[in-house]
Amino acid sequence: MSQLIQIQPTALALSKSSAPKPPARQPSVPLGRSRTTRNIALGAMVALLLAATAGAKPNGPNIILCMADDQGWGDMAYNGHPIVKTPHFDQLSKEAIRFDRFYAAAPVCSPTRGSVLTGRHPNRFGCFSWGFSLRPQEITLAEVLKGAGYMTGHFGKWHLGTVYKGSPVNPGASGFDTWLSAPNFFDNDPILSREGVATPFQGESSMIVVDAALEFIRQQAKAKQAFLAVVWFGSPHLPHQASDQDRALYADQKPALANFYGEITGMDRAFGKLRAEVARLGIRDNTILWYCSDNGGLPKVGSTGGRGNKGLIYEGGLRVPALLEWPARFPKPRVVATPCGTVDIYPTLLAATGAQAEQQPPLDGINILPLIEGGASIRSKPLGFWDYPIRGQQASSAALMEELLQLQAKGKQMEDPARLLLDAGRIKPSYPEDNFPGHAAWLDWPWKLHRVQSPENAVKFELYNLQQDSEEVRDLLEAEPERAKAMKSGLESWLASVARSLNGKDYH
Repeated sequence: MSQLIQIQPTALALSKSSAPKPPARQPSVPLGRSRTTRNIALGAMVALLLAATAGAKPNGPNIILCMADDQGWGDMAYNGHPIVKTPHFDQLSKEAIRFDRFYAAAPVCSPTRGSVLTGRHPNRFGCFSWGFSLRPQEITLAEVLKGAGYMTGHFGKWHLGTVYKGSPVNPGASGFDTWLSAPNFFDNDPILSREGVATPFQGESSMIVVDAALEFIRQQAKAKQAFLAVVWFGSPHLPHQASDQDRALYADQKPALANFYGEITGMDRAFGKLRAEVARLGIRDNTILWYCSDNGGLPKVGSTGGRGNKGLIYEGGLRVPALLEWPARFPKPRVVATPCGTVDIYPTLLAATGAQAEQQPPLDGINILPLIEGGASIRSKPLGFWDYPIRGQQASSAALMEELLQLQAKGKQMEDPARLLLDAGRIKPSYPEDNFPGHAAWLDWPWKLHRVQSPENAVKFELYNLQQDSEEVRDLLEAEPERAKAMKSGLESWLASVARSLNGKDYH
């Protein structure tokens, strides 16, 4: 969609789901070809709609979504860290909305990122762990807002598919008009993909993506065009390589900690520049600026908000720092103590903008605007988690982007169907809908029920009162049998729903 195409959000927010459904795919047919057919149909529908809405612009707020990579709840000065310096995050925590209990949908990166874009638990679309992609059938936030007249941009870590041209799961195929993206985490002096073209950069990694995002934001502000900018940092993921400027602040620390803390401070510095420029452009009041992390803290160097760390669905692997600013609607600072999560971002932003998906599959998130405003203090439904026992898939940004750069030097592009993930939408295999392997949990504040199924299918449960025991060490399963029974029923009903989605039943 070009910058000349704008559609009122109240008219009709088109998405992939509004295109005619393709026939059932045969194993030999790459998904990318079916998707092309769907996009042609979608283009025709958009053209018809434009005749009635030409020149219209959305009235909703601008949106900037920022996300750290592996920053735990305690890796913020405002959350009590005694060493790390985060002055810009600290300032925002005092001036806007601070979430005290904000949860990543998964204890690792790719699944959580998928939850942000869909409002759905990532197991619903087979994004089990790091390196797994979105399914092209999923409706993304970028697609819905693009259909509502927003310009959309992605900057930084993608890790939900590829960043190659011609892939059905690159940022452009997922609704982003503009993108400068990395296939995974990235360090200083990275090679990034500018809409499929490998482009080398020099500088601190967080500042590079903020500068790219600001170029996009300035263009939209000048045109008075509503926008979605997704800014996903590559920090503070291993290996930690802080800039000299940021590492120097921690000269009294061991090198590993100095680099770790320095990466967080570098991200804070870039975030401060982003926020200051949004204010300078005069668009701060009607811009939603939302920050969080993709999973809990790292072992050894990170600080978590509870038991465990990245990779576990105890509090330390899921609880993350989160801040939100929208001065036009929330002019005064406040702390939201009710549990919220990354699955809530999608439905909340649709509520804030008035945009809608025509055929919305089941959501796991809720609109949390009433919780932020104080009109509600209890979630309308619990938060579910499910760590499916499938290992992640390796993807080195540095190696993949260097390879693409070398191909380009020869006048070539990536053409391997497997590397392009042309079959990303194929539903395989058939998963049982009454057997739920791995570790799942059901958070119905203040209670959290864990369900752990072994490889031999033995199931055990644990029950904790998080208000009294955030470290999850006092198992109250035997003391609360009726509560545990009710929560078990709710959890297993939700798991069955997720399994049905996983088998593709949301797409019929």
